[in-house]
Amino acid sequence: MRKAIKLLVLLFTVCFSQTVTADYIDDINNQKYGNGHHVIYEMNVGAFTAAGTFQAAQAQLAELKRIGVDIVWLMPIYPRGGGINSPYAAKDFQQVNSSYGTIADLKAFVAAAHTLDMQVWLDWVPNHTATDATWVTTHPEYYKKSGNNFVHPNNYGDVYQLNYGNADLTKAMTDCLKFWIDEADIDGYRCDYISSPEIPTSYWQTAIPEIKAYKSGKTITFLGEADITTDATRLKTAGFDYDYAWQFQSQLVNFGSSGNAAARPKAFANTLISNQDGISFGRMLYLTNHDQNGNDGGHTLTSFYGANRYPLTVLTFTLWGMPLIYNGQEIGGNQVLNYFTDEKIAWGSVDERMQNTIRTLSALKHSVAAFHDGKTTAEMHTVEWLTVTNNTAVLAYRCKYGDSEALVLLNFGTAAGTATVTGINAGEYGLWLDSETIGQGVSRQQVSLNATYTFSLGAKGYQVYVKGQFSEEAIPEKQYETYTPTLDSESEVSVFLETATEGVYNVWAWGDLGGGEAYTLSGSWPGDAMTLMGKNANGRPVYKYVQTKTDGIPANIIITRYDGGSEAKRLWDGAPFVNHGYYVEGISYNESNLPGIITTTGITEVRAEKLTKDYIYTLSGIRVGEDAPKGIYIRNGHKFIKQ
Repeated sequence: MRKAIKLLVLLFTVCFSQTVTADYIDDINNQKYGNGHHVIYEMNVGAFTAAGTFQAAQAQLAELKRIGVDIVWLMPIYPRGGGINSPYAAKDFQQVNSSYGTIADLKAFVAAAHTLDMQVWLDWVPNHTATDATWVTTHPEYYKKSGNNFVHPNNYGDVYQLNYGNADLTKAMTDCLKFWIDEADIDGYRCDYISSPEIPTSYWQTAIPEIKAYKSGKTITFLGEADITTDATRLKTAGFDYDYAWQFQSQLVNFGSSGNAAARPKAFANTLISNQDGISFGRMLYLTNHDQNGNDGGHTLTSFYGANRYPLTVLTFTLWGMPLIYNGQEIGGNQVLNYFTDEKIAWGSVDERMQNTIRTLSALKHSVAAFHDGKTTAEMHTVEWLTVTNNTAVLAYRCKYGDSEALVLLNFGTAAGTATVTGINAGEYGLWLDSETIGQGVSRQQVSLNATYTFSLGAKGYQVYVKGQFSEEAIPEKQYETYTPTLDSESEVSVFLETATEGVYNVWAWGDLGGGEAYTLSGSWPGDAMTLMGKNANGRPVYKYVQTKTDGIPANIIITRYDGGSEAKRLWDGAPFVNHGYYVEGISYNESNLPGIITTTGITEVRAEKLTKDYIYTLSGIRVGEDAPKGIYIRNGHKFIKQ
């Protein structure tokens, strides 16, 4: 569903590079899987690559296959109209956006996906067209009118409402669905706003079986944008193969970044599972998509869920249904993407923990029967809650499907700790996913679990065990290139931390700019994890955290490190925030300098000669002189940059 949004400037980061070598997760994901074991990816073609074309996206399909994508859902590919460039304001349902390429390019994209055993679904917009659509002049009878005036649905000024009381319109819409099967060999449709009161259930009951039977030997799948189990119950028999688990996502957003107890997500999950009773269609589970990310001012995974984004990602992949990955979510999901302007994904900034977590979850979804959707055989797919006796922050559950069984542990607490779990089916298990090591790369360890077992979990940590015997896969050593602290956007407000040892480092920044918090991170102590970018010339790890500039810069900052105990160690607490501050752990400073900020003796170590943006200002308003060379400078304890 298309909503108006406010444009926010994207933030970009540069991460360390790592040689990519094939691993056992790749071997699993690079195969073909049947219904019940699919992962879907929502792609905005214009945002997915720098070129924003079908051809450029086609060249990246192998990367999507590597993270486990089985279905690519393309956001609307039609020419845009209506004046505000919404992809959901189509001018012609039988043409493609010329900036993306041609119909032949789309056909080539689909063919390439099929070669990789991936499906391609189109985003179908049945409720309305752009106000300057071809049909407005050629077939005005296709539209709903009030007197002589076309009707704007939901007060959207860029679109006109279609009239499903007109038999010619319903035929034309169904013909458009057939058109893309003929022209591009597409495999399915994600149908926008199916809960519209202007589209009768009878239309879907007629159109869906007609399209499914249209081409012999061709399977067409329909995903409807609505929670049919709760909000659009009249559509239960309309013929959709999947709906949105919308209620579940809304509940998780409400749990958000401040939820620390396992009871609430457990209750949400029970509601989701009970809603499966009496329906024959599957559910699509998700944390974000174009609506959640781009609308109402924009929301990143961090702003919605804070550090809970990691265990909640595991929950949506392992609990029930078909999981969705949105544009760039696999590298962290911490960009607001304006889909009206096709803002580009910043592929240079990769959250290795998130990426490897999603890759592994896809492999589990593909190869472990216990994580089958449970779509039409709910009696065979079960989720059983296990008892956790000493930690209310930890959720433990067992998934079963036939003889397959898996154990999932999620820690929503802000501290590392132990959890004693009872009710385990004792025996040999493979530990496929461990939050403590997944940032380094995928691995698998064989362990023996008793009926009652005490697990150790990091803060916001997670583990997934699969019952059975598996080959062991060692945790890889990460290879770093030298990293120089770099600013990648003039909207960026960044913190760099140089430290002697790798670890779990968090940052929490805030500042009152006259009645409101200018910057908040997860919203709860101890803030959000910093990203390990690489190592500097002296071999010391350098971490970075990026925020998007809104109005000024935050006034305060706390940096912490977890050492495996119940409380984070505060490396620095309460320093006046310096724009793009560079903090060095374990170095003392006199009171004339802000503690933790690198001194002039370290300037050559962190110089950035290739920066090209405008001057960066500090709180004090000092800037580098016009004749100064590019680089990082310190004046009276303030760090600022000539770019």
